[in-house]
Amino acid sequence: MKIGITCYPTYGGSGVVATELGIELAASGHEVHFITYSQPFRLTGREEGIFYHEVPVSNYPLFEFPPYSLALASRMSDVADYYKLDLLHVHYAIPHSISAYLAKQMLAKRGIHIPMVTTLHGTDITLVGADQSYLPITRFGIEESDGVTSISTYLKERTLKEFRVHKEIEVIPNFVNCDIYEPLSDEARAAGRKRFAPAGEPILVHLSNFRPVKRAPDAVLIFAEIARKMPAHLLLVGDGPDRSVAEWLAKRHNLQDRVHFLGKQNNVSELLPLADLMLMPSELESFGLASLEAMACRVPAIATNVGGVPELIEDGYNGRLCEVGNVEAMAEAALELLENPKKLDEMATAARATARTKFCAHKIIPHYEKFYADVLERAGSLSG
Repeated sequence: MKIGITCYPTYGGSGVVATELGIELAASGHEVHFITYSQPFRLTGREEGIFYHEVPVSNYPLFEFPPYSLALASRMSDVADYYKLDLLHVHYAIPHSISAYLAKQMLAKRGIHIPMVTTLHGTDITLVGADQSYLPITRFGIEESDGVTSISTYLKERTLKEFRVHKEIEVIPNFVNCDIYEPLSDEARAAGRKRFAPAGEPILVHLSNFRPVKRAPDAVLIFAEIARKMPAHLLLVGDGPDRSVAEWLAKRHNLQDRVHFLGKQNNVSELLPLADLMLMPSELESFGLASLEAMACRVPAIATNVGGVPELIEDGYNGRLCEVGNVEAMAEAALELLENPKKLDEMATAARATARTKFCAHKIIPHYEKFYADVLERAGSLSG
């Protein structure tokens, strides 16, 4: 198949999943064309079978805000026509599903009929799309898609309830390449940990885009409670609006030498296995991709019991779940594991097993391939 993928090419979960999907599809022999305003950050530009098409946006004095969604629709149409794409797959409903709908209509005028698939990721439904300014057009984009997928049952049910759509939504969960996200050898792990914890202290990690919904400052507060009881280190991977707050809290609690701000990293698969625990104190997660990546590396998560997280983490088995904002409970859960190496090892083993048996790329990608085939078959029947 020849597949056009549009996503936000940044460090958010939807962009990560879309990029990894494209990489896996190309590895399976498909031709993948990314259409967006900049190259997705996890692409190297050297992947075989993957092509990138930039969406140029002109700044005219007439436009207070550049009309990206229109430029995107035009570029989608051109790429689909020139490269004879079989379908367009957009990630994050706003504005990508609307741009794809416009591209589809433009192509139809030229006698080209190409279906569009929309994948719902989370805040496109729970935050942006739920805004009354965007809800009607988000609903329209979902209804006009030839196929709709959701990354969790939670998100599917919330979409059906709040948007009152009548479109069938198929749940295809997030995934991880278990051959890339995997535990390190004992020697490699020990060598890597010395960079942050030369005396062999425990290491915790938080990975996010530091937006308020991720509650990154809570990760620092949780760690502050832990650091009172035992020497440890916290790796903060990512960047965003709440980084300055997190830095201020680290300084306030005298933890500058133990809280390591690493910024945006392309090599998270090499950093995550160095940790003992992942901290994910989010206000809401429709799935919890950061935790899955850690779990694949044999690092269990202390997470919040929200959204689709319970579909990934079973409390007490492969991680721990606490209530949002309960810093003390999350710190206690972490300390309980860090002070009991056997229990932590058992949970780490269960975390890796969950990733391997349920969420590895080789198990999830065939679901997307079948979904594409079904959409193309239905579209062919309709156009015929």
